[in-house]
Amino acid sequence: MELSDIDLNQLVLFQQLIVERRVSRVAEKLGLTQPAVSNTLAKLRKQFGDELFVRTPAGMMPTPFAEQLAEPVGYALGMIHSGLNQHLRFDPARVERSVTIGMTDIGEIVFLPALVERLRRDAPGVSLQTVRTTTTTLREDMEAGKVDLAIGPLPQLKAGFFQRRLFRQRYVCLFRKGHPLERKRLSLADFKAAEHLVIVSAGAGHGKVDELLRRAGIERNVRLTVPHFVSVGPLLRRTDLVATVTERLAQSLVEPFELGYRPHPVELPEIAINLFWHAQVHRSPAHQWLRGVVVDLFGQDQASGAPVAKPRAPA
Repeated sequence: MELSDIDLNQLVLFQQLIVERRVSRVAEKLGLTQPAVSNTLAKLRKQFGDELFVRTPAGMMPTPFAEQLAEPVGYALGMIHSGLNQHLRFDPARVERSVTIGMTDIGEIVFLPALVERLRRDAPGVSLQTVRTTTTTLREDMEAGKVDLAIGPLPQLKAGFFQRRLFRQRYVCLFRKGHPLERKRLSLADFKAAEHLVIVSAGAGHGKVDELLRRAGIERNVRLTVPHFVSVGPLLRRTDLVATVTERLAQSLVEPFELGYRPHPVELPEIAINLFWHAQVHRSPAHQWLRGVVVDLFGQDQASGAPVAKPRAPA
C-alpha cells in the first residue's frame, strides 16, 4: 500500500477508535456523524483486508492486525502533530490540562510532594493524577496518550519508547530513631537477629530483593508483612521492626516519622530509576517541558551526559 492510497484523516479516525473503542465517542470527538465514522471504517477494512475492529459488549475491540498497526500509526501521527506545532511557544503558566504519570506507591511518596509544589508554582492550571505502573495496560495507555510519563524500572516499555535515567539508588535498613541498631555499624548478624517488616508490593521491583536474600540463605525473623509502602513510616515509628527499602524512600520518611537508616549489610544490586515517554510525544513542547521539570527535580545523571535512549523501531 502506498501513502497516496489512504487519507490521513482515516488514520486519525483509526487512532481514535484504538483509544475510545466506541463509534459514538469517536464521532463526537471528531465532529462527525456515526454513519460517517462507520463508512470510513468500512473503507479502511477494504484497504487493509482486515476487520480491524470487532463489535463486542465491551466496545469495538481491535483485531491482532489493528493492534500491530496502532503503534506505528500513533507514532507517525504524533510526529506529524509535533512537527506542525513545534513553532508554537509553550507557556506553562497559561496551559490548562491534566497530566497523568505512572508510578508505584514508593514513587508517590518520593516524587509527588516536590512535583505538586513545582506545578502549583509554575503551571497552576495543570492538575496531576497518577496510575500504577503495575497495570497491564500501561503500554497501551501511553501509546494512546492516556498516560504522559512513567517512572521506575519498567522493562516492558521498549519498542516505541524513549527513556532517561533519573538516578540509581541502593537499599538500606530503615528503623525508628533510638533503635539499638542506630548506635552501631549494622552487621549481618544484627540484620538476622532483628525483627523485620516485609513489604510485598506487586510490580515495585522489591520482590527481587526478597528473592536475593533467600537465595543467599539469609533467613529473616519476619514479624509483619504488608502489601504496600504507605504504612511503613507509622509502623516503624511505633515498633522495633526493621525494613529493607530504597534509600530515596528512606530519606523521604526519616523526618516526618522520626526514623533512621544504615547501609544494608547484604550486598544488593543498585536499582535504576528511569523516566519513560512514548515516541509520539517526544517533540511535543508540553511534554518536553514536563520531562524537563521531572529531570530538574529528581535527575542526578544529567551532568554525566547520560544519553536519552532512542526508541526501537516498531515491531
